[in-house]
Amino acid sequence: MPETTPKGLTRLAFGGDYNPEQWPESVWQEDVRLMREAGVTMVSVGIFSWALLEPEQGVYDFGWLDRIIGLLHENGIRVDLGTPTVSPPAWFYRAHPEALPVTADGTRYEFGSRGAICHSNADYRAAAANITTQLAERYGNHPALAMWHVFNEYGVPVSACYCDSCAAHFRRWLTTTYQTVDGVNEAWGTAFWSQRYGDLGQINPPRLTPTAVNPAQALDYTRFADATMRENFIAERDILHRLAPGIPVTTNFMAALSQCESVDYWAWGREVDLVTNDHYLITDGRRTHVNLAMAADLTRSVAGGAPWLLLEHSTSGVNWQPRNPAKAPGQMARNALSHVARGSDGAMFFQWRQSRRGAEKFHSAMLPHGGTETRVWREVVELGASVEELSRIRGTRTQADVAVVWDWQSWWAQKLEWRPSQDHDARERADAFYEALYDRHLTVDFAHPEADLSAYPLVVVPALYLTTEAAGRNLQRYVEQGGTLVVSYFSGIVDEHDAVHEGAYPGPLRDVLGLTVEEFSPLLADERVRVTGPDGSELTGDIWTEFVVPRGAETVWTYAEGLTADHPAVTRHRLGEGTAWYVSTRLDAHGLDALLGWAADDARIAPRAELPYDVEVVRREGESGSFLFAINHSASDVKVPLGADGTELLTGERAAGGLAVPAGAVRVVRLDG
Repeated sequence: MPETTPKGLTRLAFGGDYNPEQWPESVWQEDVRLMREAGVTMVSVGIFSWALLEPEQGVYDFGWLDRIIGLLHENGIRVDLGTPTVSPPAWFYRAHPEALPVTADGTRYEFGSRGAICHSNADYRAAAANITTQLAERYGNHPALAMWHVFNEYGVPVSACYCDSCAAHFRRWLTTTYQTVDGVNEAWGTAFWSQRYGDLGQINPPRLTPTAVNPAQALDYTRFADATMRENFIAERDILHRLAPGIPVTTNFMAALSQCESVDYWAWGREVDLVTNDHYLITDGRRTHVNLAMAADLTRSVAGGAPWLLLEHSTSGVNWQPRNPAKAPGQMARNALSHVARGSDGAMFFQWRQSRRGAEKFHSAMLPHGGTETRVWREVVELGASVEELSRIRGTRTQADVAVVWDWQSWWAQKLEWRPSQDHDARERADAFYEALYDRHLTVDFAHPEADLSAYPLVVVPALYLTTEAAGRNLQRYVEQGGTLVVSYFSGIVDEHDAVHEGAYPGPLRDVLGLTVEEFSPLLADERVRVTGPDGSELTGDIWTEFVVPRGAETVWTYAEGLTADHPAVTRHRLGEGTAWYVSTRLDAHGLDALLGWAADDARIAPRAELPYDVEVVRREGESGSFLFAINHSASDVKVPLGADGTELLTGERAAGGLAVPAGAVRVVRLDG
């Protein structure tokens, strides 16, 4: 079995992308000296170096890479070595212009950026396999090598290409998936709009059309594009496994729903030896630390609960958003240690030394343009010391309280054209439910809809438009065996081919929820509805309403106005040993908190009102002990109850019963016993 932790790394990973080729060799000695001062334990090298490593086809220059890896090794810094296949050199595109991807409207991209790749192109695949082989043969046994880093951020900025090579590859994929053209016609429902195919050769990618394309075809093409990228990763991974056995192979995910939509990370998590992730704060007015926690929980879940690695985040501002604010003092450490609390065995950055040229020169780095006299540098050194103090948590696992069901393929399907309301957004519902759970101080695992859910007292389904029959049976079994389930609207609607399930909505969720939905009634922009309870209390909904008919479920809250007036808005269904809740409108934050409070009571999850707002409390446990992380995102000092005594690792102080956490600070207690 391949290793699942960086080879030779005995502490938490701390460092970042290192691009020495951007600097004269006279700078390298200073870099390594400052890395040691900052406590760097590992750096990522070579990710964008193909043009230097192979300046002409079949002509190689590894001398500079030999020297920098040797220098890092002499100074005790481990190397995450990249295969540079995200950015083929200019000579490659001159010889193979057809390897540049084509958009759905027929535009072919040009060389001059990154990630401009048709993943179906045979010449690209051959060239990528060749440079990967060259690197593995040269460095596979190097004592500095900790892990391999294939490509860079698959799916960003291009995942799908629509060229003729992809058309031919798509037809092969369809043959493997459906065997015959009749199988494709059945899956895609091509009787509609006279789209039936006589043979597979008639099928092209879903290119630009006058109106909506066949949704089942578009969904399959998204699956195909994802699978094609994964094929290329697996090809490189297998070369590295063969030529460098014992060295783990990864690629950096972008699991946050705010950052990548085109990759099914459940499938990718099964192919990497170690799950790694890149995360950047999205400055869209949201509470950025909540998005960060959600991304970390999602990444850990893709890793099956095992420790993972934060491979990139920023020391301060980034450069690619419309507005890129700096991080406040202390925010870098809070961000980094929030990832660690939620399962990362380290905190890595993009990048070590801030670039002077190129598109990312205004992206912050560990060593800023201003050098070692800057606030960012001082905070980097301080964080490095903190990470060193936390090394004993390495290998422990984060403990979750509840699960949120999420499926990328359902998200893809819901985002297709011509849905009942453009305002209903699966990501928004996932964000909203997660934030409500976060504010109840519950740590979340994410789960595939067909995964074993028996470990969780409460499972939340924010958006599951595409629900397979197997997923429906799984959720029903979970409730029957004693679980508490919360399902939001427009779930259970279609099968894996985007075909509406036979019978009334919500298809395979009818029995577990104890209801049917006769009709959707989306609301107009800015329209609101009042929802009332039996005690006269009110909630507010928007975006969506439904005509719900109970079939065993009890009505808890009722629409007070609008087309759906007097129909159930929130229902509760006792089934077997458990309970299933359904909400048929978009509740605001107050309403979601109330709903989840009722569900938590059913699940016998005790309220945690003693914990302050915007203070995270997360536990990691393993053979080395039980560790409680308390992260204060607020502007006030707080006291966090512990329930046990322990030692605070960052200050060395004893903590008895309660833990003082200053405003903006992080505290980590190793609990006694």
